[in-house]
Formats: sequence, C-alpha cells, structure tokens
Amino acid sequence: MRRIKVPLMLSLALLLPEALAQPTGSIGLRAVPFTQVRVEDEFWAPRIRINREKVLPHNFRLCQETGRINNFCKAAGTMEGPFEGIYFNDSDVYKVIEGAAYSLAHRRDPELERTVDDVIAKIASAQQPDGYLYTFYTVNKQLDKRWTDEKQMHETYCAGHLIEAAIAYYQATGKRNLLEVAIRLAGHIDSVFGPDRKHDAPGHEEIELALIKLYRLTGEERYLKLAQFFVEQRGHTEGRPPQGDYSQDHLPIRQQREIAGHAVRAMYLYSAVADLAAITGDPGYLQTMDHIWNDVTGRKMYITGGIGPSAQNEGFTVPYDLPNQSAYAETCAAIGMALWNHRLTLLHADAKYADVVERVVYNGLLSGVSLDGDRFFYVNPLASRGDHHRRPWFDCACCPTNLVRFLPTIGGYLYACDDRRIFVNHYVAGRAELAVGDQTVGLSQETRYPWDGHIRLTVDLVRPAAFSLNLRIPGWCQGQTSPDDLYQIVDRPKTGAATITLNGGKIEDYQVEKGYAILDRQWRAGDIVELDLAMPVRRVKAHPKVQADAGRVALQRGPLVYCLEAADNAFDLENLVLPATAPLSVEFRPDLLNGVCVVKGTALTPRSHQEGAESVDFVAIPYYAWDNREPGPMLVWIREQP
Repeated sequence: MRRIKVPLMLSLALLLPEALAQPTGSIGLRAVPFTQVRVEDEFWAPRIRINREKVLPHNFRLCQETGRINNFCKAAGTMEGPFEGIYFNDSDVYKVIEGAAYSLAHRRDPELERTVDDVIAKIASAQQPDGYLYTFYTVNKQLDKRWTDEKQMHETYCAGHLIEAAIAYYQATGKRNLLEVAIRLAGHIDSVFGPDRKHDAPGHEEIELALIKLYRLTGEERYLKLAQFFVEQRGHTEGRPPQGDYSQDHLPIRQQREIAGHAVRAMYLYSAVADLAAITGDPGYLQTMDHIWNDVTGRKMYITGGIGPSAQNEGFTVPYDLPNQSAYAETCAAIGMALWNHRLTLLHADAKYADVVERVVYNGLLSGVSLDGDRFFYVNPLASRGDHHRRPWFDCACCPTNLVRFLPTIGGYLYACDDRRIFVNHYVAGRAELAVGDQTVGLSQETRYPWDGHIRLTVDLVRPAAFSLNLRIPGWCQGQTSPDDLYQIVDRPKTGAATITLNGGKIEDYQVEKGYAILDRQWRAGDIVELDLAMPVRRVKAHPKVQADAGRVALQRGPLVYCLEAADNAFDLENLVLPATAPLSVEFRPDLLNGVCVVKGTALTPRSHQEGAESVDFVAIPYYAWDNREPGPMLVWIREQP
C-alpha cells in the first residue's frame, strides 16, 4: 500500500470531525475548525476540561476492564481467551481514541499520547494481511463469515469509527500509525463492495461519512465513490436481503421523504448525504434533506432536541408520538442530530439549522453526561418517577464513547465563513481566527451565554477589510411561531427582542436574512459589535396533535429547557398546576449544580385528602442538569389545569 502524503496543517484545516468538516465542493460555507477557536467561557470550557480529565480516562479504563481493548490482543494471538462483550465493541475503542485525539489537539499530553499509541499498536497487530479488521470474527475463528451479514454484524460501522479515529489522531499528532491501518482497511472494503463487486447497504450507517472524510484528507476519489455507492444502495435490494425502514433501506435515498427507523442510523446516513450534497450539489440529495428535516423538526422532535421516542426500534414511530416518561431519545441520536444539522447549517447558511444544533446541544445532548463526568444517560426521558438514573457504563457503551469525542469539538460549531462572509452561529466566550478573503480575521467573544443574552464581539485585523458579519438571531428570541409549528411560544416577545450596537451606536435598520443579522461594512481593528438577546422565561406549548403534552406547558429561557426535580420541590410534580398568569422570575445560583440560572414561581398543588388547592413555590432547573443530586421524580411538561 503506497503511502499518501498529506500536509498536517492542511489536514487540520480541512478535516477534524463533524464540527470541522468543511464542504470542499460546489456549495456551502466552511466551518472554522475548533483548533482555530479558543473556548474561554464559564459554561463550555469547564466541560472540555472535565472531558479531558475525567470522561476520557473513565472511558479508557472501562474499555480495558470490559475486555474491549483485550479483544485486539486476542485477535492478534498475543493473548488467550474468548471474545468479550457485544460483537461491535471495537467501535467503542475507536471512538475513545478519537476523543483522545481531539483532546490532544487542544493540548499535547505525552502520557495520554503513550496510552493511545499503546492501544493503536494492539489494534494494528489484529489487522489481517489483506487489511480486514473486526475482532469478533477473528477471535471466534469465523473469518469465513466476514461480509456475509451486513444487516446485523456492524463490520462497516466499526470500520467507519476506525477511519474517523485515525484521521483525528493523524491531524492531532502527525502520526500515521492508525491512519495506515485505516487506509489498508478502507482499501480492503473498496475491494469487496462496489458497482461491479458486492452490492449491499451497511446495516448501521457510519462508514459513509467516514469515507468522505478520508476522501477529503487524501484526495482519493475512490473513497468518495464508495461512500456514494453505499448511500445509493439504500432501497435497491435486488439480489440481497432487504433491511427495511429500520436501517433506512425501504426506499432509494432520493425518494425518502419521511424519517423512519433507528434514529442514530438515520442521523449518520443523512450526515453523509448532506456531505455529498455539499460536494456534488446534487439536487436529489438536497430535496431529500429538505423533506426529512421538515418531518423531523416539524413532527418528531422533542422540545429538548431529542429524537426517537420508541425503545422498540430505538427510533421513530408516527408523527407527533412524543411520550415523555417512556421517551427513548438516545444520547447518540442527539449527537447525530447535532452533526446533521451542523452540516445543514453550512450547506444552506440558514440559522434555522443552527437553532436545532443549539436546542440539541444545550438540552438533549448535554443531559447525557453527569456534571462530574463519570455517569451517563443512554435514554433521556422528559419525565421520571425517580427510577431513571445515569450509569457509569453500559454493555452497549455507544453513548459514553460518543460523548467523549463530541465534547472537545464544541468550538468547531461556533463559526463558519466563505471568502467574504463570517457567520457567528453560536455564542461562546473566547477567540477565533478566521480566514476571510486574503487575510486572517480575529474575532473575540465576551458573554455569559446561556445565562445572559449580552454578547460583545471585538474585531481584530491587520488592515481594514470589507466583509459581512452575520449574527444568528435565535428563533427562541424572535418568537416567530405559527399554529403549525411543533412548539409554540405562548408569550410572544415584545419588539426589540434583539438589539445591536456598533462602536456604541445602536443600529436601527439591520437586515435579517435566513435568521442572521447582516452587518456588511468596511471593518477596522478594534471595532466592537454588541448583541443583546432578550431572555425572559418563555412558556411553550406543543402542537395540539402531541397528545402527551395536551393541557401542559414547558418553560424555556434562552436556549435552555427547564424541568422540575424533586430535589427542589417537596410536592407531587405530576399534579402541580402552573396557571397561565403565574409570574415567573430568574435567579442565578453559583453554588447549585456548578452554577445555574433557576426559574422560580408560584403554582398550585392539590390539598391532601380534601378539595381545593394551595399555593406552593417551585424551582425549575435546566433539563441537562437533572439527576445530579439525590434521586427523585422529574417533569418537563407541567399541567396548566388540574
């Protein structure tokens, strides 16, 4: 296998993961890699640190203790014993390596690097001479079964996560040890599948988006063609066992109009389709994305951004089926939702997609990990009787290992640009370096977001330059809901919900296009833009067809969805009534749950053993922070009537 030379700095600019993926084809914005963004806020910076110091070591330790790493030694013949765990356990090791790579991209750590190199050596030793690598079949001496059951066995899924990890580690360290393994494996897969070879669709999508990353890194078009082949196999089941809508194999990709099946698989598939759309400009892919997105966000998404209500298929059912207590809403599906919508943000330069990223990340994704970083949710319900808790690990550990690779990349979601436009998609304090035109633009953010809606941006330039600075005005701030929206803001904002000043002077007539306020001018070093987003507590109601939320209201402030938890409220949460006219207030509590804004108010609760009701004071906390204290019931949707 010939060595493919890729300049390290070029690859860093192109291909750290979803948060960094930049369409290189005919359409779309360029994301600004997290390696060019310094996060320095009080909300995300501590989480990146906890991920490095606690979540990552925890994941490595559990992968070792549960035999996931030893499976590679057994496959290589350097250790005796049976295969341990679920057949796709290789993927967890790869995802932890990917997370380690992103931590190393933030800060080189010789000890962590030695740990990763040791695991990589074990992985490399398990690879077969022809490039095949999947320890379940190797340890069980069943290599004759390889590639015979793509519907079930997750061989390409594991390969995809290996490829992503290899690219990330190469970009972070310049080391090719895992990249060479990935290239050999990708070459082997390309020799097995293709138009004139084996026809099949990956059972659990992942290989598609990984191959596109490998194409962008190496320039080898065969990887792009193989990714497109796998995508186009959906729904074309001649000569192979059909997988049905569970694996999005019920219709050809260009004919799919509604989301169906396993939620994580769908998100990985549509992330790859969005990448292909950005590279090729194919209108068929674009139309599919539009229809699927409208179906998900308009009929099948929780207010937290979680998706997939059903445990039976770990995915979607019928429109408006959004139960709260039995909600599945897998953490991995939330991560996939963020990856997909980030790509759509870049593809269309439309803030409605970034709005979804924000909803997911601050709520249904972030809830997946405890504040101290060593306990996790697989399932994220919106109501609990007190019997649902985070756990240190799972037999199927996809969620902890997915979180460890997502959290370090949060800075890569903040900005996007092209040759004349900068898009500020999310508000996080820190500094970024953006390539616009023929020079680098420095952009600093000062903000306490999501607790406060004031954002101060300072422009740093070597010389004056003309470009457009596009600031996302979040949908929750604009409050532009209609009766057809899945979630409707009850108390509409007053005029002036978002105000902008430039160098101290208020801008009265700024233009808003696709959710972005456009400031197009000749910029100079030291220019200061201040954006104020009004952050009152909003009452939100679900669409009337969502039966689970009928007669109920949810509380949201800024991007954060709130919930009631028994730890703060010594009464029956389910029977609490929040009148439509009840006043609500906000208080920041630095000593609570690592510092949160709580929502306070007065509601009604039935009197014990007698008619009537009594007033009680309640406290609501951000949904992401529940189940970090003593166990007890939790509730997002509150009754408006007894």
